[in-house]
Amino acid sequence: MIAVPDEPTARNAPAAVAVAFCPSPPLLLPGVEGRADPATDELRRACADSVARMLAQRPDVVVVVGDGAAPGVRFGAGDRGDLRGYGVDLEIAFDGPVRPEGRDLPLAHTLGAWLLDDAAFTGARAGAGPADLAQLVRDQRHPVGILAMGDGSARRTVKAPGYLDEAAAPFDAAVATALATGDAAALAALDLTEGERLLAAGVPTWQSIGAALAGREIAATLHLDAALFGVGYLVADWLAA
Repeated sequence: MIAVPDEPTARNAPAAVAVAFCPSPPLLLPGVEGRADPATDELRRACADSVARMLAQRPDVVVVVGDGAAPGVRFGAGDRGDLRGYGVDLEIAFDGPVRPEGRDLPLAHTLGAWLLDDAAFTGARAGAGPADLAQLVRDQRHPVGILAMGDGSARRTVKAPGYLDEAAAPFDAAVATALATGDAAALAALDLTEGERLLAAGVPTWQSIGAALAGREIAATLHLDAALFGVGYLVADWLAA
């Protein structure tokens, strides 16, 4: 009799991954913005919707991924960020009470923690940089959420932080199309050098998401594609079964 290998078990299948893509401008916090603006209200609503849809999948842990974390660094309980550099005397804990020995968070992870707090998420959190995302996803055997923080080009208009570059809008449009269609391969193939030239801070994070979810079936929704104050802001959510 010929032995037939057992079918792969469910525990060997990749864990479901829900992703919320949000930008990370300080003006996400109403206190930083000062005077209310309809455009930033729309941005906050889009981010809230994206995060809510990610959390609706009941992830065991939410990984906040963004620029500013060195390879191998993990943020967690006791760490904190603040917005004092933006005129607001506000400290935000990443996960649970702040500890004296806690590390300082980059802006992206600080705002990610605020978005999770705003959504009343009380589950487990982890913070990392793009270089460590793929391993974090591979290590999970239960549903995981990813809050991917990153902006598009800051060269969309003449009043943008980096002034106008005609390549900025097409670059952001290609990212928006990839986010809207769940095209992980397109995100993985983003040009880091061109992204850096266009001051698109989200490119390393987006590229890491694409690489981590390569080959997976993805349901995607694009919530917002806008250029506020000359910067491209993209909001979306993905579900990789």
